[in-house]
Amino acid sequence: MGLLAVGESPLVTPLAGGVSSEIYRVDALRGSFCIKRALAKLRVSADWNAPVERNHYEVEWLRIAGRIAPDAVPQVLAESMEGGVFAMTYLPPERYPVWKAQLRDGHINPSTAATLGDLVGRIHAATANSTDIAKQFATDAIFHSLRLEPYLLATALAHPDCAAALGALTKRTASTRLALVHGDVSPKNILVGRNGPVLLDAECAWYGDPAFDLAFCLTHLLLKGLWRPQWREAYLACFDAMAKNYLEQVNWEAPETLEMRAAQLLPGILLARIDGKSPVEYIDSANDRDFVRTRAKSLLLQPPLRLAAVRAAWTRQH
Repeated sequence: MGLLAVGESPLVTPLAGGVSSEIYRVDALRGSFCIKRALAKLRVSADWNAPVERNHYEVEWLRIAGRIAPDAVPQVLAESMEGGVFAMTYLPPERYPVWKAQLRDGHINPSTAATLGDLVGRIHAATANSTDIAKQFATDAIFHSLRLEPYLLATALAHPDCAAALGALTKRTASTRLALVHGDVSPKNILVGRNGPVLLDAECAWYGDPAFDLAFCLTHLLLKGLWRPQWREAYLACFDAMAKNYLEQVNWEAPETLEMRAAQLLPGILLARIDGKSPVEYIDSANDRDFVRTRAKSLLLQPPLRLAAVRAAWTRQH
């Protein structure tokens, strides 16, 4: 990729990452940067494979999002499509802490969630109804293998009583193509910089249903309250702030229509984080897992119309 001088031997250090890629910090003569390569088989106990060409779509998502919000993504430095790898700027943790770590440790600022909601909404609004971007990100197969199958469909196998509801959610999500979706808006993929949140890991990038991004992140904010119950109200304040600021950006359809889809996706994703192929590692109490199952299944079988209804059902018996 032309990032090293001839004969240079840089220091290469593996970085802790998710289950789907190899990520390294490279300290070279030109400075530090990161390289990332997608894995064909994800590092989970379940049999979960995904196309490695998602690496290229992540690059393209970063480039588009970088034009919309330059401070909100790392800069792509180079890409090798043959090697299935790309390089991007390295963002040091002392200046860009991971939002998940902040939430875990009680550094909970609803303004971060509000800014994130605004950011994700702006990216969706700027890419909505774009024929060119829709063609560029016709990644239905990748999104199915990384999101719809391991989350909703795998969970349907574990809960036959909710299979019809989860199948309907899958079908509706797969057939809704409105804006450029990140696909993994999770606190572990969000850095908190001086100029606001920075989004990472867009391997699931897809031109589809923007409600998925909203629901996916809000799911985490509800689950954090089980992980750290002493800060449950603060997490709920983040839930409210993100939802409010995101919905204020929705101008490509009626906000209440998108909110309904997000509210109905949310319990499906909640249940998937317990019994799908990618369960959250921090919900390790049997009582907490059963709580999630009970609340999520009730909402799946009686679909809510508003996010407030999900929030109310979640807090009513806890």
